[in-house]
Amino acid sequence: MSTNQSVQATQAGGGAPDARQLRSILITVSIALMAVIASVTGLNVAQTHMAVEFDASQSTVLWIINIYTLALAALLLPLGAVGDRLGRKPTLLAGLGVFGVATVVSALAPTAEVMIAARVASGIGAAMIMPITLAVITSTFPDEQRGKAIGVWTGVAGGGGILGMFLSALLVDVASWRWLFALPVALTLAALAMTAKSIPNSRETSAHRFDTVGALVCVIAVTGLIFVLQEGPERGWTAPATLISLTVGLVAAVGFVAWELHRRDAALLQVRLFRERGLSGGSLTLLVVFGVQAGIGVVLFPFFQAVLGWSGLLSTVAMMPMALAMMMASGLAPKLAAGIGARSTMVVGIALACAGMALMALFVSVSGGYISVLPGLLAMGVGMGLSMTPSTEVITASLPREKQGVASALNDVTREFGTALGVALLGALVSAGYRSAIDDRLHGIPQGAADTAREGVANAVEAAASTGPHAQDLLRAAHQSFVDGWQQAMWAGAAIMGALLVYIALLGPKNTPGAVADETDPAEAVTAG
Repeated sequence: MSTNQSVQATQAGGGAPDARQLRSILITVSIALMAVIASVTGLNVAQTHMAVEFDASQSTVLWIINIYTLALAALLLPLGAVGDRLGRKPTLLAGLGVFGVATVVSALAPTAEVMIAARVASGIGAAMIMPITLAVITSTFPDEQRGKAIGVWTGVAGGGGILGMFLSALLVDVASWRWLFALPVALTLAALAMTAKSIPNSRETSAHRFDTVGALVCVIAVTGLIFVLQEGPERGWTAPATLISLTVGLVAAVGFVAWELHRRDAALLQVRLFRERGLSGGSLTLLVVFGVQAGIGVVLFPFFQAVLGWSGLLSTVAMMPMALAMMMASGLAPKLAAGIGARSTMVVGIALACAGMALMALFVSVSGGYISVLPGLLAMGVGMGLSMTPSTEVITASLPREKQGVASALNDVTREFGTALGVALLGALVSAGYRSAIDDRLHGIPQGAADTAREGVANAVEAAASTGPHAQDLLRAAHQSFVDGWQQAMWAGAAIMGALLVYIALLGPKNTPGAVADETDPAEAVTAG
């Protein structure tokens, strides 16, 4: 930010919070963040239930799931900036209120149309919550304690989705799919009560008017590009709707950059700051890491369910070691960064994640089952945890404290883009690899069953029951072909991580080790439980 810009950050309540207050603040924002993250992944385990109850097509079910992420990603930057100006505490309270009411409506929705509208409202509330949770940390915690607090935040952001999916799957199995909304509602109520009591207010007072044009163009750009990544695999990459959305998104993105450069100090986002190693390196790392994590989920669940024959709940449990490793490593990353520097910590994390992808590509097999992928999952979890925390910290450090709503929103938008991109890319590679591999393994299989099997491994498992003596041959062909597609996707992911490793090692953020946080700081207390 230029020194010509007149900005004043104000914080209510006088002096700096003590250790107890900081601990309460960190617990509060972590609970609020968990509510948002759990809602991103929770409905994935209820797709078939919603299709039956709403008499909805697969396309409609996917819209119910994806519209939440679309609204969330599109509004993160504008609402993060609004929170900076209007006050972070009232914005967080308003976001939790909108999110909570919309989640209750989702749980009671009588039709798919009502459900979609409620999910849009949930996404709007989430876009008010998510950037503010990180902005509260970066604007409240002292420098020497901020790293560990961000480590807790990134651990919740990275592993919370898997934990939320596990609890959602458990509720779906033991009760009804509508009960999976009980978790985010309970978290929201707890966060509301704790926010009113614990969160201090802080805001930015600026001499410039809000960048309304930049905000609108940003919404159009993000909506267009996220729509392409979500709908491209379903509609086809050359479908008119996909191409139109891509064109609109790219034109709006170029227009956004040009407008922000024109606005200079009054811009919604200072795009010139991307010339700094911290902002560019941290953003690229989160984009790739979250993309790979989301892509792995696309690969793993069909492997567990269609190849190994596991239930949805057991499949989710199988993901827990990676989530726990990620959360633990996120808590340890600040100490490592304090000793060897942010860039070195990011390099270590990216290298471990790359090794995890390679391990899964090398050793995955039908006969080896879960044990053949577990070492790779653990390496991935540790690597992602070590790389996410310093990446988040260098992004937020690149913008001044009074702009932390925008910095946090940029961090979140990068994650959402990475997630959508990873699902689209690795999902497409697995599908292409599967179709290519199974063609040579369908000799002697009845034509109808063979055509069905080409659509995917789950389709092949379903079709096998009607092929009589050919059932085992078809299952073996489908299982092995899926593993071949898996290996293709994992090698591609390892190559992408390898390229990121080289980039960060050579052009990453400055590698100045910081001071180790005080042993009694609140972030460590929360991490220790």
